[in-house]
Amino acid sequence: MPVRHERFYFGMSMSKTVRRQPVDGFEPAYLALLRSGELKERARIADRHMEDCDLCARYCHVNRKQTLDGVICRTGDMAVVSAAGAHHGEEDCLRGWRGSGAIFFSQCNMRCVFCQDWEVSWKGKGEEKTARELANIMLELQEIGCHNVNLVGPSHVVAQILAALAIAASEGLRLPLVYNSGGYDSPEALKLLDGVVDIYMPEMKYGDPELARKYSHTPDYVQANQAALREMHRQVGDLRLKADGIATRGLIVRHLVLPNGIAGTDRVMKFLAEEISRDTYVNIMDRYQPVYRAGEYPELNRAISGEEYERAIAAAREAGLHRIDRHCSDRWVIRWP
Repeated sequence: MPVRHERFYFGMSMSKTVRRQPVDGFEPAYLALLRSGELKERARIADRHMEDCDLCARYCHVNRKQTLDGVICRTGDMAVVSAAGAHHGEEDCLRGWRGSGAIFFSQCNMRCVFCQDWEVSWKGKGEEKTARELANIMLELQEIGCHNVNLVGPSHVVAQILAALAIAASEGLRLPLVYNSGGYDSPEALKLLDGVVDIYMPEMKYGDPELARKYSHTPDYVQANQAALREMHRQVGDLRLKADGIATRGLIVRHLVLPNGIAGTDRVMKFLAEEISRDTYVNIMDRYQPVYRAGEYPELNRAISGEEYERAIAAAREAGLHRIDRHCSDRWVIRWP
């Protein structure tokens, strides 16, 4: 079947014996762990963690193999995937000209009242996938030529991802692995991902813990988020690009500007500049819209103004940050046929 890059879908037709592989000499971090046998061991350990789950900053400590009672993410032994395919809406350095190979996981370990993907993150729209099926999706994304495998909303399915990656890597997966999370990640999960993930892309949603509690039901978000960012940067460092502008390794941070200063942009940018790196690659996003339950909060019930967005950009520059994403410039206007 022909590949249509502007949509996400399952079941892309491909040979099970012939896999398209990158030819530029790049080697993702997880291949060293594959050769040593450590990748399968990480998957085994992560699976054990699910029996008393601490694989995200919620620390539900529930045996997710047996019950979903008390599990915020409402995800059991199998990951739920809502869509997968070549995504042309990501940052330039990820989407390039062939698209970022996005896998959208359903459910979420946060409860943002303004969630733009609430049907997926709150309601769980999607299909359960075994490790074998998830590995096939990764390999299919490589086959159609995507620049990376972009795991969107992965915090609650680290064990399932590692199990699938061990299969896919042994069968020829050679793409960089992008961990695209809300930034509410536990040190236990990040320890298992050390040497596995090539590009971390967390959000920093808030600078004020009380507002994180109010609007995302995560009272410890700021503390957990900052600790996660420190560990992610320790593992992969600042973002590195190839000569063609495509990212291969490092940290990208996303920050969504919210109306009335609710996101605490000044604090977030100061933290990144002073405690992570002034060379941090930052995407300051202007796409907020008052969707889902945002109408219940008058202070959230409007789009941001141009002035609010410009103040956010100024805050980043004043903090000393200089690698600010260009919002999908015209550089990659040519679509891979």
